[in-house]
Amino acid sequence: MSTAQQVPDILSPEFAADPYPAYRVMRDTAPLIWHEATRSYIVSRYEDVERVFKDKAGEFTTDNYTWQIEPVHGKTILQLSGREHAVRRALVAPAFRGSDLQEKFLPVIERNSRELIDAFRHTGSADLVTDYATRFPVNVIADMLGLDKADHARFHRWYTAVIAFLGNLSGDPEVTAAGERTRVEFAEYMLPIIRERREKLGDDLLSTLCAAEVDGVRMSDEDVKAFCSLLLAAGGETTDKAIAGIFANLLLHPDQLAAVRADHSLIPRAFAETLRFTPPVHMIMRQSATEVELSGGTIPAGATVTCLIGAANRDENRYRDPDRFDIFRDDLTTTTAFSAAADHLAFALGRHFCVGALLAKAEVEIGVAQLLDAMPDLRLADGFEPAEEGVFTRGPQRLPVRFTPVG
Repeated sequence: MSTAQQVPDILSPEFAADPYPAYRVMRDTAPLIWHEATRSYIVSRYEDVERVFKDKAGEFTTDNYTWQIEPVHGKTILQLSGREHAVRRALVAPAFRGSDLQEKFLPVIERNSRELIDAFRHTGSADLVTDYATRFPVNVIADMLGLDKADHARFHRWYTAVIAFLGNLSGDPEVTAAGERTRVEFAEYMLPIIRERREKLGDDLLSTLCAAEVDGVRMSDEDVKAFCSLLLAAGGETTDKAIAGIFANLLLHPDQLAAVRADHSLIPRAFAETLRFTPPVHMIMRQSATEVELSGGTIPAGATVTCLIGAANRDENRYRDPDRFDIFRDDLTTTTAFSAAADHLAFALGRHFCVGALLAKAEVEIGVAQLLDAMPDLRLADGFEPAEEGVFTRGPQRLPVRFTPVG
């Protein structure tokens, strides 16, 4: 097994600037690394990350979330296993697929996207990150839950603090304190609303969560609050970065942008390839339940395992020419890209596959189509080159564009 000294360190400025060369070195020469600073074993090859996520042999748990996410969200569905996890997932999953998603929430998604675009469609310029991507998914989730969108700034501040906490690999105490403070503030905000909603149910998602029952089990106020916290952070940050990533990738590949503009049915392909090529979440942790043999060595029982999605999704043993963005590649299956049978790893896999994947797909399909229609000759602002930022989550922080206003 390798040590971190032999490859670029995941906490170094060089890695933050461009992790992809480091990922290649890891896959080639150090597929299993003990990383002292994070006290974790780092895995980078597709076959290993896939094995950890699918966990068919019961070798890995999400016990790490007790210290990784419970301090900011409370105890969430992510930490549960077995029957407890299955029941909780059955309580929340119906809202994110099928008729509920189609009938209740597609109009919410369409309306929120249109409202944001209406603010800049006549100006000829916008920043697709600050004017749209950072606002759109949070507005949608607040609207779905029946919360006041006037509180958007608070939601955004909270989820930004939560994501910073999750990505605080270097252990900055101020980031830790801000994340823990967010848990208290969000509880003070949400718990009274949850209690009111239980008294007077509506047709919003929060009411659905309050009323949901499976095998005589209902979610407590704390369960509902923790899930809403998780939804805002996970649904906000990831869809935000996915939309920014899609446009950055397409704008850097004008022929593919033209193809998607001409045929909106290619949007899911552009989304799936973006999830592979520049995933919003670059690493997810698990904990080993037993001693496990992976490429490059053995992980002891009870160890934290850092799975590098950003590395695995560019594994040349899984994808041809993996460092090329290509929405037409034939080794990525779009039809399963938003299900637990996905052959990229951006949503994880197995029983902890992202419950909001179809919501994200709906947001991206609607949002990207509306943006393309509003900006028919979309182009980057003169002299601007998109650049990703971040380590745990990663994406463009700015994406200034120009276009000729229509009608």
